[in-house]
Amino acid sequence: MKKGIIFDMDGTLWDSSKNVAKSWDAVVQKEAGGLLRITTEDIQSVMGHTMTEIAQLLFPMFELKEAIKLTDRCGKEENEFLRKHGGVLYPNLEDTLKELAKQYPLYIVSNCQKGYIEAFLEYYQFGHYFEDIECFGNNEKDKAYNIALIVRRNQLEDAVYVGDIQGDYDSSVKAGVRFIHAAYGFGKIDCETPYIQTVKELTAPGFIERVFGNPAI
Repeated sequence: MKKGIIFDMDGTLWDSSKNVAKSWDAVVQKEAGGLLRITTEDIQSVMGHTMTEIAQLLFPMFELKEAIKLTDRCGKEENEFLRKHGGVLYPNLEDTLKELAKQYPLYIVSNCQKGYIEAFLEYYQFGHYFEDIECFGNNEKDKAYNIALIVRRNQLEDAVYVGDIQGDYDSSVKAGVRFIHAAYGFGKIDCETPYIQTVKELTAPGFIERVFGNPAI
């Protein structure tokens, strides 16, 4: 049986919020006349949302079409900035990926813009750990759709999604895959589910096997 582990990005693999805020604020100051400042807290508050939702949340003073245009410009600048500067990896991430990849194919699904996952993979040279990636920016589909897409495209018979916020759990349920809560991330889950306090716990003896051995959500 082919089993796979699918990862969320923000709050699960890394925290890029500080550098994302820097790049977005630079665009807003230049192109929106300094109408507002974009802070790290602003970015953290919207991580996990689709880019359209982020446009509505961060730029409610604009018509949606204009807010989306500004968000797209911010996203392009963000990708370039992260390719040069990266973010903050959670401790022991590469060792964890290296160990997990020996037993399971690994994937990434995020609600981010096109190019964001690639910036992460390029900066840290992690591309060889992951067999496939998908995101909202590629097809404008939500996380549940893209989790299910990864499962179908890679012919997985069983899969688990590792994420940190309630929306990640809800998307996993909708996609019909298992879920592990990255409790060190940005959010809480309002139901019982397997969880980890550090990413390294994914490699604890028998942990992943027990998750796959439990009834699916």
